[in-house]
Amino acid sequence: MAAKVSGLYRYPLKSAPGDSMDALALDSRGPVGDRRWMLADPAGLFITAREESSMVHLGATIRAGGGLALEAPDRESLEVDIPDLNASVVQIWGDRVRVRDAGDEAASWLESFLGRPCRLVFQGEEGEREIRKPFGAEGEEVTLADGFPLLLISQASLDEFCRRLGRDVTMARFRPNVVVSGTLPHEEDEWRQIQIGAVRFRVALACSRCQMPTINPGTGEREADVAETLARYRAADRHVWFGQNLIHESEGTLTLGDAVEVLECGPRRPDLPLQ
Repeated sequence: MAAKVSGLYRYPLKSAPGDSMDALALDSRGPVGDRRWMLADPAGLFITAREESSMVHLGATIRAGGGLALEAPDRESLEVDIPDLNASVVQIWGDRVRVRDAGDEAASWLESFLGRPCRLVFQGEEGEREIRKPFGAEGEEVTLADGFPLLLISQASLDEFCRRLGRDVTMARFRPNVVVSGTLPHEEDEWRQIQIGAVRFRVALACSRCQMPTINPGTGEREADVAETLARYRAADRHVWFGQNLIHESEGTLTLGDAVEVLECGPRRPDLPLQ
């Protein structure tokens, strides 16, 4: 059975729900419109659903022209334009990134929703952030994603996880950009280089999972059995791994149904048995 793309997703606001796409355009930093917006606290430290699980109820849609439309239960929506070049600096993991502050109206709207001070920021072209070495080559950049331009997960890997969990959960918990069908569970652990359509990718590193997958994307509640199940069969080197991080080697467009060609394989990474 040939591997093919069966799902494409982008996440306009980091840690908010994503959009299912028929086609996903890639620019030099990753999927166009993916995680260019983010919430930060007054000190500039990034805010995610890891500590604010209510963000699963925060709708963020890209408007014509690249601005953002914000929605949340029981409140009026807010439209936000791409900010002018009013640069500030935020901290995302070990990186400091220049961003544009979206202004007081957006901050007030979001503070009311979260119940804590925060700012909405946007990564413009001036907001350079290189992919960390040794995975990224000189000049290769990423958006406000955790570390890599794209995340790939196979549908078979999710199905295997659900079998072990004893109930069905959606792929939304794992926040991939690319879902692939037609593989064995976790076959992607062996991939080193792949091609989708006209775009070639390096498979940089398996994705070390935090507590995000334990958050039910419908309710915001944390479900401990998700982490416990993952740890039972996907733990190695003091981390739990699920999915593979990709670095694209050119711009282009991915489309549902595209064939996934495996160009190079290697030892399973992480070193876990194919079960």
